[in-house]
Amino acid sequence: MLSKAKIKFIRSLSQKKERYEQGLFIAEGNKLVADTLTSFKCRLLVATAQWLSQHTTSHCQEVIEATPEEIEKASLLQSPQDVIAVYEMPDNEVTPSSLQGKLVLALDCVQDPGNLGTIVRIADWYGIDTILCSDGCADIYNPKTIQATMGALARVKIAYVNLPEILKNINKPIYGTFLDGDNIYNASITNDAVIVMGNEGNGISKEIESIVTHKILLPPYPANSETVESLNVAVATAITCAEFRRALVVS
Repeated sequence: MLSKAKIKFIRSLSQKKERYEQGLFIAEGNKLVADTLTSFKCRLLVATAQWLSQHTTSHCQEVIEATPEEIEKASLLQSPQDVIAVYEMPDNEVTPSSLQGKLVLALDCVQDPGNLGTIVRIADWYGIDTILCSDGCADIYNPKTIQATMGALARVKIAYVNLPEILKNINKPIYGTFLDGDNIYNASITNDAVIVMGNEGNGISKEIESIVTHKILLPPYPANSETVESLNVAVATAITCAEFRRALVVS
């Protein structure tokens, strides 16, 4: 049975202040929890009898069998499923030396939870295991962001950092997308690099721009045609990552 106190506890984690004071976050949904259950320390698992009969939960600190009606009361989803997990936030510290030899994403004030979650999913698809987030980025542990990652958070490390400071100390090329950059399809690119993606409305900040070593452009087609002003940051990230990985294959 799921008590009122447990329901209140789970729902309190919808608030950022509560999440960080307790060092906990929520994952909901059959597939999302199944994909992440062994990747994080599980403080609490609430699930239906059927779900529990199909999954191993021995490593969870506390497991509660609940009815669909009880889960619905605790859920933050419009259409609750069979399971809710409360995980401990991982320690995702990074250093410049830990980033050498691989492609890294850096996000400069990407503020929409859905965009951030989708970018994590894109990183996972393209084999990028680390994303650096500035302090102005959306919270990765926002329930909306967690849902948007579709389980990719189990394989991609998200580190909130002083982005200008760490970029200044990374000994590798730093690429950023700009309207006055070089056409990405003609540019010289390497997969031992950092790709910086900027804010949804303002792009890459002036401070980060001064650190970028290679400005690149995702050109419209045909060139110089009248098009929308810009691409969604998650879409732009996908195109950029695809081109970097294509260059790796053909090089």
